[in-house]
Order: sequence, then structure tokens, then C-alpha cells
Amino acid sequence: MESINSTQLLEQMRAATALAKDDLASATGELPEGEFAALFRQAIDTVNQFQQQSSGLQTAFVRGDSNVDLAEVMIASQKSTVSFQAALQVRNRLVSAYQEIMNMQI
Repeated sequence: MESINSTQLLEQMRAATALAKDDLASATGELPEGEFAALFRQAIDTVNQFQQQSSGLQTAFVRGDSNVDLAEVMIASQKSTVSFQAALQVRNRLVSAYQEIMNMQI
């Protein structure tokens, strides 16, 4: 089981932010087709993977699997929770930005 590497996560977030700023600075009003959708799909798939892994470990622990300890189950559960909360915040920001754009007067 891999642990959460906060340094790597922070570097990925910074790279994504820099990429977004570069795209916005040079954009003509449209994103390259499918780029945002692919990135968003990848993030959702990662959240799903963490949730499935957590569920599998919880089930194995409850069944008495000697290869799964409580600490491993709790760590997987927290990874799942944190990734879901992050995805939820991104969704909330996207909805807020969409509503703001829709309320703009032209």
C-alpha cells in the first residue's frame, strides 16, 4: 500500500496551477478539446480507486484476514475521505464559477 506523499501532491498541484495559468494567458476563449474533461475524469477515477481500496480493506478486516491490520484500514479510510472531500470542494468551486459566469451581463 502506498502512502500519501504530501510533497509530491503539492508539486502536482503547483504544476496544474501553472499549466492552468499558462493556458488562460494564451487562450482565445476556449480550452483545447477534452483536456479539462480528461483531467477531471482522472481525478474522479482516483477518488473512486481510493474508495474501492478502502472498502476492500474494511471488508477484509471485518472477515478476520490476518494480512490486514487496523492501522492499514484506518489509513485507507482517511485517504478515501480526504480525496473525496477535495473532489467535493473542486466541484463546489466549479459550480460557483459556472453560476457567476451565467449571472454576468453581456
